[in-house]
Amino acid sequence: MTTVDVLFRYATQPTDQTAMALGRARDVYGIRAVTIDQTERTVRVEFDATHLNAAVVRKLLTATGLDVVEEVALVAEPEAAPAA
Repeated sequence: MTTVDVLFRYATQPTDQTAMALGRARDVYGIRAVTIDQTERTVRVEFDATHLNAAVVRKLLTATGLDVVEEVALVAEPEAAPAA
């Protein structure tokens, strides 16, 4: 099993119905955890990459009714080295 985390930003706060659907998303085979940060408007999903990929996870989140805007990099891009 290869565990991967992916982070998505969403636009509008989830409704109660969407929040309940997100809670049930963990029942999907391969999804290990779903964590919502309402302050940052992000949802982090830990999943098994041998069964799913980020595109499938995004589609799953969208199917719950969550207004997914973008995938957010979990690792900062390295800064360019200054010219010598």
